[in-house]
Amino acid sequence: MKSQRILFLTGSMNQTTQMQQIASHLTEFDCLFSQYFSDNPIISYAIKKGILDNTVMGLPLRNKAEEYMKSQGMRLDYQALKNSYDLIVFCSDLLFPSKFKGIKTIWVQEGMIDPFTNISKLIKRLKLPRYLSIGTSLNGTSNLCDIYCAASTGYRDYIIQHGTDASKVVVTGIPNYDNLEQFRQNDFPYQDYVMVATSDMRETYRNEDRLAFLQSCVDIAAGRRLLIKLHPNEQISRAVREIKSVCPDDTLIYSDGVTNEMIANCSELITQYSTVVYAGIALGKPVHSYFDIEELKSLLPIQNGGNSAEHIATICRDYLLHTGPKEMFINRLSLYANFESNYAN
Repeated sequence: MKSQRILFLTGSMNQTTQMQQIASHLTEFDCLFSQYFSDNPIISYAIKKGILDNTVMGLPLRNKAEEYMKSQGMRLDYQALKNSYDLIVFCSDLLFPSKFKGIKTIWVQEGMIDPFTNISKLIKRLKLPRYLSIGTSLNGTSNLCDIYCAASTGYRDYIIQHGTDASKVVVTGIPNYDNLEQFRQNDFPYQDYVMVATSDMRETYRNEDRLAFLQSCVDIAAGRRLLIKLHPNEQISRAVREIKSVCPDDTLIYSDGVTNEMIANCSELITQYSTVVYAGIALGKPVHSYFDIEELKSLLPIQNGGNSAEHIATICRDYLLHTGPKEMFINRLSLYANFESNYAN
């Protein structure tokens, strides 16, 4: 059975640790890892020139992910250059390397999907490359992977609505966001602050008036202490300089640390376009977001006590061992519906 190989595509640290957790339940197979990549010559040129350094395909985030994976004893095969594979597990389908056509594929939702915009609609209508949407609004909607593992029934509906066949999508929950209650027990030294979780809009070529956003956070806090957790992809020096120019002197600033523990200890959570808003909702915190809060509640990843990685691994194993036509297995995906029916948002 060791001859059967699985390649997990990684990206951000969230995506990387999710794939690590799934692979930990598949030790009977030969599991390797590659940072997300493209064989599109335009994208490859942009990566080489550093244009995409603020994305998961750029060298800085690739180096960070690979350093972590090496420290964990995870075997690397960047761009799948060393081996052939029997199964590819995708962290995003905004790009689909041509070398993976004909191989069994499974997509795993990493976290929040950006809202579907007029630009998203235009890209779909004109069949333009999905990465032109800049954000993640089209992630999960290509219909190119064989199976799609969604965080919740709300996200399952979104993925189907925007292009992926309903028969391919199963709700499994997603690692890192399926047991948020556990973070109430922590050693984080502060309590009862208003927490702000920023986003990397500027680093991913989207507009943001950061100073206006910070001022709105000060207004919401209304004299309460602020704690600001920066997005890991942000330019830290610039962000800190902006915070100090607007926020009170006692504002706490973190560029690393366990975000969910910070959320568990806060009295109110302010976000922009961040998946961590789900931690606030699951833990019963008052939350702010650029998204509609009621819609977010309907999209909340299922809370299944941390079993999502094992659920996804079960599908990976069964699909990899399936010897009949792909369609035969996909048509039986409804048998895994108990993953979603056993838990309620």
